[in-house]
Amino acid sequence: MWNEPTKERLAKIPKLYECEDVPVQDKVIHLHFFIGGCDWFISETDGEDMMFGFCNLNDDDLAEWGYVSLSELRKIKVQGFVEVDCELEEFWKVRKANEVKRICRACDWTIEETKPETKKPEIEIESELEVCVN
Repeated sequence: MWNEPTKERLAKIPKLYECEDVPVQDKVIHLHFFIGGCDWFISETDGEDMMFGFCNLNDDDLAEWGYVSLSELRKIKVQGFVEVDCELEEFWKVRKANEVKRICRACDWTIEETKPETKKPEIEIESELEVCVN
């Protein structure tokens, strides 16, 4: 497996069943494993092997919430050398399931797009140019 999560990274994830009462849309996704068009988004773990999250094996109609083991993911190899990868912490932003586009699409959840705030410049460019030119 490429970029296998460390024990420290796994320790930051809620234990299995700790978030059982949290609606799936609000479950926090801590890890993202992927290979080809397949994705595993992990929200809970036992800290060793068993994990709970959302799995999409390249088909939104068959994607589902469920359990997967880290040892199973380690064994997946395509053509003998391409392995499952875990997105590094510096690239994967921990966020709620309803903020992950791939999960939203498979679950038919609507994604609310937020428009970035337009900020007025503190100094108007024209007046700054006038000062520089004069």
